[in-house]
Parts: sequence; structure tokens; C-alpha cells
Amino acid sequence: MRKETLWEAKKRQNPEHSAWYIERFEKMRQDGADLAGEARLVDAMLPRGARILDAGCGPGRVGGELARRGHDVVGVDVDPELIAAAQKDFPDLPWFTMDLTELDLPAQGITEPFDLIVSAGNVMAFLAPGTAPDALARMAAHLAPNGRIVVGFGAGRGYDFGTFFEDASSVGLTVQQKFSTWDLRPFDVESDFLVAVLGRR
Repeated sequence: MRKETLWEAKKRQNPEHSAWYIERFEKMRQDGADLAGEARLVDAMLPRGARILDAGCGPGRVGGELARRGHDVVGVDVDPELIAAAQKDFPDLPWFTMDLTELDLPAQGITEPFDLIVSAGNVMAFLAPGTAPDALARMAAHLAPNGRIVVGFGAGRGYDFGTFFEDASSVGLTVQQKFSTWDLRPFDVESDFLVAVLGRR
């Protein structure tokens, strides 16, 4: 039986949480905040027209921007409310409600592998505790032969960076690069955020 994610637990405790999250980023956009940092990094890593999976896409902020930049994007998220927001803002893209530990896009007719999978917005820290290796293994199974996974999440959220590195290694992924920000500041022992680039070992 699938375990409840920490995001779903938060929604169970506060049914308005997803609406707040959607409105928060909409207000930031209206205020002129730069919300494209993750997409800029991913875009720079790929040729135009690359296949990208936005894993934990939320309301489509990153995936939508990558599609605007000319990439072939698919998005998945466990929260149907966030998926509905993504469908509203980016109706031409395929969005699926799906837990990353059960990621199976071929079953949805999406059979071509991805050049890059991006998981931004602390998604890894919102998984059900202990399920990160399953999610990482599922993502790896959807990669093209030389594909990469880019993961970003903050410290102090119950998922230690060292544990993440161990989990990645346990499913055959290696850390190719690590940074402390989406604009590629160096990562060190005092960093409170991690952006990791993973590839198959």
C-alpha cells in the first residue's frame, strides 16, 4: 500500500494548503519576482527540444517555463489540486497526478525516455519518509542512456543531504555535480540548500 507523502499529510491537516501555495507563487509572479532560476539552469544543460520530466511539478512553474523555452515537457505531481492549476496555466502540456514512488509513464502512453528529470521545490523532502530510494529508482528508470536528474531541496526538512547521497548511490545513481544554489554557488558542509546533478553509475 502506498504511504502518505508529507505533502499529503500537510494537506490533510490544512485543506487550504495547496490553494495557499498556488496563490503564493501567483502573487510573487505579479510582484515581478524571478521564478525562472531552476528552469534557466536546466535549459543551459540541454539542447533545444530536449525531453524533460518535471517530477513534483506543482502548478507547473518550472515545467511551463521550460516548455516556453522550447523543450518537450511532461509533469507529474501527487497533488491533483496542483495538477489542475498546471493544466489551467499550461493546457498544451501533459500533466499527470502520480506519486513519484509509483512513477510509470509508459502506462500513460509516454514511452520515450527523458534527457533530464528535474525535481525542484523541496519535492524530495515531501516524500513519505523512507521512500526516496524508490522515487529515485523510478526516475532513473525513465532516463535516456545519458540522461541526468537534477534535484534541489533545503536542509532542515527531515531529509539529510548525506542520506540523499546514500539513497542515490543505493539505486545506481552517482552525483556528478553539487551546488548550494540554482545559480551554481559552491556546495560545502555549511550549505543549507543542495542542487545535485545525478547520472547513472
